Amino acid sequence: MDPILSRRSIRKYTDEPVSDEDLHYFLEAAMAAPSAGNQQPWHFVVVRDRATLDAVPDLHPHARMMRQAQAAILVCGGTGGLTHPHHMPHDCSAATQNILLAIESRGLGGVWLGVYPNEDRVEGMRELFGVREPYVPFSLIAIGHPAETKPPSERFDGKRVHSERW
Repeated sequence: MDPILSRRSIRKYTDEPVSDEDLHYFLEAAMAAPSAGNQQPWHFVVVRDRATLDAVPDLHPHARMMRQAQAAILVCGGTGGLTHPHHMPHDCSAATQNILLAIESRGLGGVWLGVYPNEDRVEGMRELFGVREPYVPFSLIAIGHPAETKPPSERFDGKRVHSERW
Protein backbone atom coordinates (compact mmCIF):
# COMPACT_ATOMS: atom_id res chain seq x y z
CA MET A 1 0.00 0.00 0.00
CA ASP A 2 2.89 2.42 0.58
CA PRO A 3 3.46 3.41 -3.08
CA ILE A 4 -0.30 3.68 -3.60
CA LEU A 5 -0.93 5.92 -0.61
CA SER A 6 2.23 8.03 -0.95
CA ARG A 7 2.11 8.60 -4.72
CA ARG A 8 1.67 12.25 -5.65
CA SER A 9 1.93 14.16 -8.90
CA ILE A 10 5.46 15.57 -8.96
CA ARG A 11 6.06 18.49 -11.30
CA LYS A 12 9.53 19.71 -10.25
CA TYR A 13 12.65 17.71 -11.01
CA THR A 14 16.41 17.84 -10.52
CA ASP A 15 18.77 17.51 -13.47
CA GLU A 16 19.83 13.99 -12.42
CA PRO A 17 19.25 11.55 -15.29
CA VAL A 18 16.76 8.68 -15.12
CA SER A 19 18.60 5.39 -15.52
CA ASP A 20 17.99 2.78 -18.21
CA GLU A 21 17.35 0.31 -15.39
CA ASP A 22 14.60 2.50 -13.93
CA LEU A 23 12.94 3.02 -17.32
CA HIS A 24 12.99 -0.72 -17.98
CA TYR A 25 11.42 -1.29 -14.53
CA PHE A 26 8.64 1.21 -15.33
CA LEU A 27 7.90 -0.50 -18.64
CA GLU A 28 7.82 -3.92 -16.97
CA ALA A 29 5.26 -2.53 -14.53
CA ALA A 30 3.21 -1.08 -17.39
CA MET A 31 3.09 -4.37 -19.25
CA ALA A 32 2.01 -6.21 -16.08
CA ALA A 33 -1.26 -4.25 -16.09
CA PRO A 34 -4.53 -6.07 -16.70
CA SER A 35 -6.16 -5.71 -20.11
CA ALA A 36 -9.46 -6.84 -21.57
CA GLY A 37 -9.07 -10.31 -22.98
CA ASN A 38 -5.34 -10.01 -22.21
CA GLN A 39 -4.96 -8.27 -25.57
CA GLN A 40 -2.42 -5.73 -24.27
CA PRO A 41 -3.18 -2.96 -26.81
CA TRP A 42 -0.34 -0.75 -25.59
CA HIS A 43 2.91 0.50 -27.08
CA PHE A 44 5.33 2.88 -25.38
CA VAL A 45 7.63 5.63 -26.59
CA VAL A 46 10.50 6.38 -24.20
CA VAL A 47 11.89 9.88 -24.63
CA ARG A 48 15.00 11.54 -23.22
CA ASP A 49 15.81 13.96 -26.01
CA ARG A 50 15.88 17.43 -24.46
CA ALA A 51 14.52 19.24 -27.52
CA THR A 52 11.57 16.85 -27.74
CA LEU A 53 10.76 17.12 -24.03
CA ASP A 54 10.99 20.91 -24.25
CA ALA A 55 8.55 20.96 -27.20
CA VAL A 56 5.73 19.21 -25.30
CA PRO A 57 4.41 22.33 -23.48
CA ASP A 58 3.75 23.93 -26.87
CA LEU A 59 1.27 21.11 -27.52
CA HIS A 60 -0.16 20.48 -24.06
CA PRO A 61 -1.39 23.30 -21.81
CA HIS A 62 -0.53 21.52 -18.55
CA ALA A 63 2.96 20.27 -19.45
CA ARG A 64 5.36 22.98 -18.25
CA MET A 65 7.14 20.42 -16.06
CA MET A 66 8.38 18.64 -19.19
CA ARG A 67 11.07 21.32 -19.45
CA GLN A 68 12.59 19.92 -16.21
CA ALA A 69 11.74 16.23 -16.71
CA GLN A 70 14.68 14.03 -17.57
CA ALA A 71 12.55 11.43 -19.35
CA ALA A 72 9.01 10.70 -20.41
CA ILE A 73 6.96 7.71 -21.45
CA LEU A 74 4.21 8.15 -24.02
CA VAL A 75 1.58 5.44 -23.60
CA CYS A 76 -0.15 4.62 -26.88
CA GLY A 77 -3.03 2.29 -27.61
CA GLY A 78 -4.07 0.44 -30.71
CA THR A 79 -7.50 -0.94 -31.49
CA GLY A 80 -6.94 -2.70 -34.80
CA GLY A 81 -7.69 -6.41 -34.77
CA LEU A 82 -8.77 -6.47 -31.12
CA THR A 83 -11.75 -8.41 -29.85
CA HIS A 84 -12.34 -5.69 -27.23
CA PRO A 85 -11.25 -2.41 -28.91
CA HIS A 86 -13.57 -0.28 -26.77
CA HIS A 87 -11.52 -1.23 -23.69
CA MET A 88 -8.30 0.35 -25.00
CA PRO A 89 -8.70 3.45 -22.76
CA HIS A 90 -9.19 1.28 -19.68
CA ASP A 91 -6.20 -0.90 -20.54
CA CYS A 92 -3.92 2.08 -21.18
CA SER A 93 -5.12 3.73 -17.96
CA ALA A 94 -4.11 0.62 -16.01
CA ALA A 95 -0.68 0.63 -17.67
CA THR A 96 -0.27 4.35 -16.93
CA GLN A 97 -1.15 3.88 -13.27
CA ASN A 98 1.28 0.97 -12.97
CA ILE A 99 4.05 3.21 -14.35
CA LEU A 100 3.22 5.91 -11.79
CA LEU A 101 3.30 3.39 -8.94
CA ALA A 102 6.61 1.97 -10.16
CA ILE A 103 8.04 5.50 -10.33
CA GLU A 104 6.97 6.10 -6.73
CA SER A 105 8.41 2.75 -5.60
CA ARG A 106 11.83 3.76 -6.97
CA GLY A 107 11.83 7.13 -5.21
CA LEU A 108 11.40 9.11 -8.41
CA GLY A 109 8.63 11.51 -9.34
CA GLY A 110 6.16 11.57 -12.17
CA VAL A 111 2.93 13.08 -13.35
CA TRP A 112 0.21 11.80 -15.70
CA LEU A 113 -0.59 14.15 -18.56
CA GLY A 114 -3.84 13.24 -20.28
CA VAL A 115 -3.69 13.18 -24.07
CA TYR A 116 -6.62 11.04 -25.32
CA PRO A 117 -9.44 11.89 -26.16
CA ASN A 118 -8.42 15.53 -26.75
CA GLU A 119 -7.95 15.56 -30.54
CA ASP A 120 -5.54 18.53 -30.54
CA ARG A 121 -3.29 16.79 -28.01
CA VAL A 122 -3.57 13.44 -29.79
CA GLU A 123 -2.53 14.94 -33.12
CA GLY A 124 0.22 17.06 -31.54
CA MET A 125 1.73 14.07 -29.75
CA ARG A 126 1.30 11.89 -32.82
CA GLU A 127 3.36 14.34 -34.85
CA LEU A 128 5.99 15.12 -32.18
CA PHE A 129 6.66 11.47 -31.31
CA GLY A 130 6.07 9.93 -34.76
CA VAL A 131 3.15 7.75 -33.70
CA ARG A 132 1.58 6.20 -36.78
CA GLU A 133 -2.00 5.09 -37.37
CA PRO A 134 -3.77 3.03 -36.09
CA TYR A 135 -2.07 3.78 -32.75
CA VAL A 136 -3.34 6.61 -30.55
CA PRO A 137 -1.26 8.63 -28.07
CA PHE A 138 -3.13 8.07 -24.81
CA SER A 139 -1.10 9.56 -21.95
CA LEU A 140 2.30 11.10 -21.36
CA ILE A 141 4.19 10.62 -18.11
CA ALA A 142 6.90 13.10 -17.12
CA ILE A 143 9.64 11.42 -15.07
CA GLY A 144 12.51 12.71 -12.98
CA HIS A 145 14.19 12.82 -9.61
CA PRO A 146 11.93 14.97 -7.40
CA ALA A 147 12.91 18.54 -6.57
CA GLU A 148 9.81 18.86 -4.40
CA THR A 149 8.29 16.84 -1.57
CA LYS A 150 4.59 16.37 -1.09
CA PRO A 151 3.06 14.58 1.88
CA PRO A 152 0.61 11.77 1.24
CA SER A 153 -2.90 13.05 0.78
CA GLU A 154 -5.75 11.60 2.77
CA ARG A 155 -8.37 10.89 0.11
CA PHE A 156 -10.44 8.15 1.71
CA ASP A 157 -14.05 9.29 2.08
CA GLY A 158 -16.42 6.80 3.67
CA LYS A 159 -19.39 8.77 2.30
CA ARG A 160 -18.48 7.47 -1.15
CA VAL A 161 -18.75 3.83 -0.09
CA HIS A 162 -22.11 2.08 -0.39
CA SER A 163 -22.89 -1.38 0.90
CA GLU A 164 -24.91 -3.80 -1.23
CA ARG A 165 -26.83 -0.99 -2.97
CA TRP A 166 -26.52 2.73 -3.38
